[in-house]
Amino acid sequence: MYNKEIRVKLKRIGLGITKSYAKEGAKLSLNIYRMDSEEIDSLINELKNINNTKVIVTKGDTTDENTEKELIDKTIATFGKIVILVNNAGMVCESPVQDMTSEMWNKMINIDLSSAFLTTRSVAPHMISRKSGRIINITYQTAQIGTLNMSHYAAAKAVVIGFAKSIALELGQYGITANCVAPSPTEAELFDSVSGNFKNNKKADLALPHFAKVEEVAASAVFLAADPDGNAYTGQTLGPNSENVMFS
Repeated sequence: MYNKEIRVKLKRIGLGITKSYAKEGAKLSLNIYRMDSEEIDSLINELKNINNTKVIVTKGDTTDENTEKELIDKTIATFGKIVILVNNAGMVCESPVQDMTSEMWNKMINIDLSSAFLTTRSVAPHMISRKSGRIINITYQTAQIGTLNMSHYAAAKAVVIGFAKSIALELGQYGITANCVAPSPTEAELFDSVSGNFKNNKKADLALPHFAKVEEVAASAVFLAADPDGNAYTGQTLGPNSENVMFS
């Protein structure tokens, strides 16, 4: 079973991961924040057409502890267990640090960091009792190298990486892994937001002259959840970025 929290644009990484898990035959429990009933029904039908996927939806704000409890309780009541948790909540807004308000900072931390903590805290007792589980956090390369005018976003995503390493140490004794996926901007994001000259110049700088596609980023989340493929990975951060970020 795949427990996925969607809070980003569904045409991007969130939807890509969801579809990839559906293709693998997972049962999906989705927490959706900003979609109306018609959009939710359309998404459910789209996923059901992939491998006859079983899907349930909880609508609510995952910075709210009541939403978290409803999400976990509903998932276990419907599917009997939670095998995989993917924390993918996120928002983006730009501001130089000298102009950043406390409200902007706190909102970013709540959505991009605290929601991952709340969901993980809620699901951990269940995974501990089962003595198995996979926790996958979607971060971003910004956590590793910083980004201009996005110090709050970089801070939140960097702490998610530290959080994953810590819970990997805590929960490993129960057979639970915790990892991160930190992509660079995907092809879809770049085509939407930057000029052709920028894309061409950036591509020429990469060791692999290729911007990652959404499905290529999603493949990392599938790999980390797979048995036996992801069994030996915990406390790690995978970077599908064509060499845009390199660490030894």
